[in-house]
Amino acid sequence: MNIIVTSLFVDDQKKALNFYTSILGFIKKHDVPAGNFRWLTVVSKDDENGTELVLEPNDNIAAQDYQNSLMQQGIPATMFGTDDIDEEFKRLKSHGVEFTMEPKAAGEIKLAVFNDTCGNLIQLIEQ
Repeated sequence: MNIIVTSLFVDDQKKALNFYTSILGFIKKHDVPAGNFRWLTVVSKDDENGTELVLEPNDNIAAQDYQNSLMQQGIPATMFGTDDIDEEFKRLKSHGVEFTMEPKAAGEIKLAVFNDTCGNLIQLIEQ
């Protein structure tokens, strides 16, 4: 058994797709109309057949409450990995990405946290 899809609530699918592809560098995998929204997924450019991230509309009070609670408490909604967090930090900062925590050591890893502009904090780690 393996994980093939995971979801992240976003407040605007169009804005999320732009951020996750143009800024973070993911690749759009699926973009299928689904009523008022879209089945919209992105994947890592390094693993196009890997786990898909669904940019899930938060058009539900439970999703909005969950997303807002995490944001207010400063809790990342998910985590992405990188081989060089300092270089990734510089690259993302040059694109105007807002970090709530700059890279810092935490035991055997380094981590940072940034705002995805779509209602989420994302933790970035280097192992």
